[in-house]
Amino acid sequence: MTVYVCGPEFESILCGVYDAWMSRKGHANVRLEIQGTNQDMELFAEYADVEPSQEKAGKVLEAMRTKLSREVFRQVYAASLSWEPGRADAVYRFLIQAFRWGPAVTDRLQERAVYELFRLSRRVYNESHCLTEFIRFSQVPGNVLVSRIGPENDVLTLLSPHFADRMPSENWVIYDENRQKAAVHPADRDWFILNQSMDGDGGIEIGLWQTCLTAEGDKAAYEQLWRTFFHAVGIGERKNPVCQRTHLPLKYRRYMTEFQNGRE
Repeated sequence: MTVYVCGPEFESILCGVYDAWMSRKGHANVRLEIQGTNQDMELFAEYADVEPSQEKAGKVLEAMRTKLSREVFRQVYAASLSWEPGRADAVYRFLIQAFRWGPAVTDRLQERAVYELFRLSRRVYNESHCLTEFIRFSQVPGNVLVSRIGPENDVLTLLSPHFADRMPSENWVIYDENRQKAAVHPADRDWFILNQSMDGDGGIEIGLWQTCLTAEGDKAAYEQLWRTFFHAVGIGERKNPVCQRTHLPLKYRRYMTEFQNGRE
């Protein structure tokens, strides 16, 4: 067994797919693994580091474009954003079936590899969909709207087009504190991903992060408005915490303005 160890990025996973496929060792004799996932090393297995290459990633993308479909690419990309350590090998196993069956592979959920990739992509899109509803922005000095999130999956690239479309003339930042990176949208310009932690050494950039992410801005006022609204429309006799947690899971509340510094 040869284990190809790749980075967590989408392009690196595609490079791993290329190396494993082109090794000609047989699909049953190769496996992909994400670097740093702390999986137990297999006895007698050979480990090979995947070298990132735009050329290799480009070849896999071109093959997907010409032989598969946009829906297949959408699911593969979403699955690569999952937090699960086995996502790289899941992408590889799926593409084996995809190049065998063509665009219709997405209908073959009876195939284990197809279902596994569908499961990963569905979880990523579900979390992204929830966050489009639960994200809250606070305005900080400098006329910047800032939001913190802590998602399980790496969903910034899925969230950003949604908010860029709805707030095209606003300066906004969505900071993923689990991965210490942010989606940054200057007013009337394209958004981009900034891999910059607010901790550690960073000079002026860190000072900017500290200002954006810790400034109070209008947050306190909106917290009070939300809580006042919540209690005004609530009916005590119909209070159902279990139902509330079903529609608004607890993991999202720590980042929502109306649930800060007080109970709902």
